[in-house]
Amino acid sequence: MDKALAGVTKFLKGHGMYPGDLDLERMCVDFEDEMLKGLSSYKSDSSLLMLPTFIKIGSEIPREKPVIVIDAGGTNLRTAVIRFDKDFNCVVSEFKNYPMPGANGEVSKKVFFDTIYEYLEPILNKSSQIGFCFSYAVTIMPNRDGRVIELSKEVHVEGLVGEPVNENLLNVIKERRKTSNHTIVQLNDTVATLLGGMAAYPNRKFGGYIGFILGTGTNTCYSEDCANIKKLSEVELTTMQAAAYAPGNSMLVNIESGSFNKAPFGDIDETLDKKMKDPGRYRFEKAMSGGYQGILMTDILRNAAAEKLFSPEANERFFVLKTLESKDLDDFLYHPYGDNVLSVCAGTAGSAGGAGDVAEEDARKLYFLIDALFERAAIFVTANVTSILRKSSMGKNPNLPVCVTADGSTFYKSKLFRAKLDYHIREFTNKKNGLYCDFVKAENGVLTGTAIAALQNS
Repeated sequence: MDKALAGVTKFLKGHGMYPGDLDLERMCVDFEDEMLKGLSSYKSDSSLLMLPTFIKIGSEIPREKPVIVIDAGGTNLRTAVIRFDKDFNCVVSEFKNYPMPGANGEVSKKVFFDTIYEYLEPILNKSSQIGFCFSYAVTIMPNRDGRVIELSKEVHVEGLVGEPVNENLLNVIKERRKTSNHTIVQLNDTVATLLGGMAAYPNRKFGGYIGFILGTGTNTCYSEDCANIKKLSEVELTTMQAAAYAPGNSMLVNIESGSFNKAPFGDIDETLDKKMKDPGRYRFEKAMSGGYQGILMTDILRNAAAEKLFSPEANERFFVLKTLESKDLDDFLYHPYGDNVLSVCAGTAGSAGGAGDVAEEDARKLYFLIDALFERAAIFVTANVTSILRKSSMGKNPNLPVCVTADGSTFYKSKLFRAKLDYHIREFTNKKNGLYCDFVKAENGVLTGTAIAALQNS
């Protein structure tokens, strides 16, 4: 084995973070077990929340009817007005991008909703229907409001946990606009992504649909037979709702897969988890998503430096490294001899490929550490997607693959990730499990899907 690679492998094995030691089959068994437990009861101790969305798919989408859309994600909140023309083209207008309240320091619940109202105020006269994509863990109720379970992605809002989001926002709208008749349908970005994918490929035949996010955070959703959602028995439903969600019908389920805690995490994962605002929660997300990737690699490099993996000079630089962002990893991968923070630490900055044997060895070790982090992420995602296919019995016909609509900067912008994911899907999902899926992209998928949810489910 290459000397640099051997050193990195030994280091990662010592910390329980070597991707070659992962057992995909074992992870799938554990993931499926958590899915079943999560579907059984709202009181289940499953790490997968398996949240019913009360959103169904397949009904006719009204044409030429405008709807207001809110997309509240990790660091940004987007607003727009959307309609579908007679040819089912999505027409986006009044698009604005704002800071997510609570992403840059804690705010109160009042400030949170007042700020969202101020963002909406210029377009509230465009439609009485609002689709609200709220990308955090919420318990969706039959009226399609969502009660906040917890916040993630380092967003801090005092007093928001346990609160119904739609009701609070509608109260602010009615206080400011006495004659308001606005209604809100809430969903999360993964559900919106799934719906957006269906709209983007109307002429393709698929064997099912999965929504998948790998950006600041990670999550998945899919359509489940209501007969298997045992926790519905704990929900107070009207006669009409009970008929709509009876066995034989289906609805989308938000897995909240970023909270999966049965994966084989390493001790550096444990250290990162303990210093976050929500220790013990969203372990899967912290191990691979863009919101934590830079922090995790910083800890890996500091540990590697402490164990003298690099040359003495590089060890000193890596040990005092400031916290990285996920883009810093790709900056190095694309420009290992460029003027970026990691090439400076490795000693290759500005050398144009002639940095000397010691610096080149340090840079190779750095590359293999980053490579291993993306390799592990690809294996984790393969386990997630394959578990859904196995649980739902979708994707058995290669001519009718499951459409996995993917969204998120980590999925599309990471230099190494996609090729690794394709390899593991082919070797494990296709060859070993006989299951097939296609990862597709939907332009403006979250906005489109949120509009569809509001138009179909108001």
